[in-house]
Amino acid sequence: MIRALRMVKSPAEIAKLRHICAIGSQTFAQVPDFAQAGQPLEDTFRAFRRAALAQGADDVPYLVGGADQGGYYDVISPPSTRPLTRGDILMLDTGATWDGYFCDFDRNWAIGTADDASRRAYDVLWRATEAGINAARPGTTCAQLFAAMQSVINELDDAGGDVGRLGHGLGMQLTEWPSHAAWDDTMLQPGMVLTLEPSLSYGDGRTMVHEENIVVRDGVPELLTTRAAPDLPVIS
Repeated sequence: MIRALRMVKSPAEIAKLRHICAIGSQTFAQVPDFAQAGQPLEDTFRAFRRAALAQGADDVPYLVGGADQGGYYDVISPPSTRPLTRGDILMLDTGATWDGYFCDFDRNWAIGTADDASRRAYDVLWRATEAGINAARPGTTCAQLFAAMQSVINELDDAGGDVGRLGHGLGMQLTEWPSHAAWDDTMLQPGMVLTLEPSLSYGDGRTMVHEENIVVRDGVPELLTTRAAPDLPVIS
């Protein structure tokens, strides 16, 4: 009973989630201003936290990411002292909070130049997220939402990886019920706040993740995050 109550948010809860997602979106928009080639990744993390707090976040208790040549290998790694280098693909994933509620989404950038494999992976994940947005209607099950995103991921010949789910609920915890997975038959209802988080592996084990936050509505879902660019952004 508690789980069912927490999955559907009140208008007041949605307002808080909308606010923290806006703060997260504004912070991500500033990343090209402070993430440059030669900067240690740990300094990029620190700059992101400072920017989120300056935008009005109460805290940034969750911030992970990765950066490496032609793609990163780990999506939940802590920052290292390795400097960002031309040809890196950088990803930052934040769980910032405001008044007790979390956002949870990520963004990807290429440093200086983007390789073709990473561009393709980004395009597939952007379209998979779009498929998830289009499928997120009341009466759809989480398993069906998972299948809509996975069908696009399968278009990439060398796509691999099996994370088991492609998103989850969001609220007072970073990760809540339900899960977008083949085994979850939870039916979507208006007022559910969800992450859409398709991911894949490509090349020699590189990984890419894309994530947005939405509210299920009676018709088209409400996007809480500012939608990522359709093409992999390059930080010059």
